[in-house]
Amino acid sequence: MVDTAAARLIPMDALDLDDAMEAEVDDLLREGLVVWLTTVTPAAQPQASPVWYHWDGHTFLIFSQPGQPKLANIAANPRVSLHPVGAPDAEDAVTIEGTAALDPSAPSCDQIPEYIAKYLERIDYLEWTPASFAEDYSVAVRVTPTRFRIL
Repeated sequence: MVDTAAARLIPMDALDLDDAMEAEVDDLLREGLVVWLTTVTPAAQPQASPVWYHWDGHTFLIFSQPGQPKLANIAANPRVSLHPVGAPDAEDAVTIEGTAALDPSAPSCDQIPEYIAKYLERIDYLEWTPASFAEDYSVAVRVTPTRFRIL
């Protein structure tokens, strides 16, 4: 069982890559395929959605299909949390609190080489091309972390 009293809370400016634990979290975020994005519905119900993402060391960029409930939730309440998929025993559990906003100035996902390299096999498997995927997932959401909780 994880000792939650030993959790490290880190107000976010940036992860300290000279700190071994924080560097491991950065690696997890760069290499991971899915984070669970939790938004809050207008009825105050938390709603978790698995999403693909790009972590640049400071913010998360998530791409959504237009009209999805998570977008309406973010418009009403920009406070979100992210939960990377970690080890089954939760030994490397991380939660991230942040603020989310649509980012119309962000490049499309097919213009981010790291994003396409990470997901190309899955895009191919789902019978998209990078361009068709970018067309379907055309809404960019940028999440700026405000706090990391590392167990």
